[in-house]
Amino acid sequence: MPNADAIIEVKGLRNQFDDHVIHDNLDLTVRRGEVLGIVGGSGTGKSVLLRSIVGLKQPDAGSVEVFGVDLGSLTDDERRLYERRWGVLFQEGALFSALTVAENIQVPYREHLHMNQDLMDELATVKISMVGLRSGAAKLYPSELSGGMKKRAGLARALAQDPEILFLDEPTAGLDPIGAAQFDVLINDLKKTLGLTVFMVTHDLDTLYATCDRIAVLAERHVILIGTMDDMLASDHPWVREYFHGPRARAAAKGK
Repeated sequence: MPNADAIIEVKGLRNQFDDHVIHDNLDLTVRRGEVLGIVGGSGTGKSVLLRSIVGLKQPDAGSVEVFGVDLGSLTDDERRLYERRWGVLFQEGALFSALTVAENIQVPYREHLHMNQDLMDELATVKISMVGLRSGAAKLYPSELSGGMKKRAGLARALAQDPEILFLDEPTAGLDPIGAAQFDVLINDLKKTLGLTVFMVTHDLDTLYATCDRIAVLAERHVILIGTMDDMLASDHPWVREYFHGPRARAAAKGK
């Protein structure tokens, strides 16, 4: 029976590179309107899982359903229509270096919607404001941006087509503690304002505490635990216990 709350359902996923199996029979459900954090040790395939869901990596087995539709059953044209319903912020922002911030945001408009320039400029201005960048950032190139500004510019582009799902790959990596905390607040505000579902790969314990409704732990080639922070703290799995009860975890918890 279909899960009415599910916006993403991953079933029996298998990913491997040559003989190295990353995921084996991995199942995961993401609920509509939640912020789900994905954590795991190095090599557990957190970003590979994200890329499998958004279509940048073809799984070796299993299925990915988004909005109740098996993405593997769609034609390329049909899939492109669904892809417009989500946005992705990659770890380094993935901005085009030869384009200004405004032009980066306008890439999806040019590719999918064929808008006139005045309307694209107006929408880019709205998105720039939405992510907390000053209006003058529109004319800047990526090389002129700080790390935090690049993240926000990448986020503005991810939000360009008013997505229902936002995928974030290590959104606070490389930011100082103040910048990371500000980004956490921004994610919470956008989730509430826009009604977003957020799928976030992160290792940042402060971010997990500040933003996530649930957390999924990748280990042993699949999801070994999914639940609230309280569920993580109650787990006796060795990796989960070390991760959520170590010195950094205690510092993160103390700050909440």
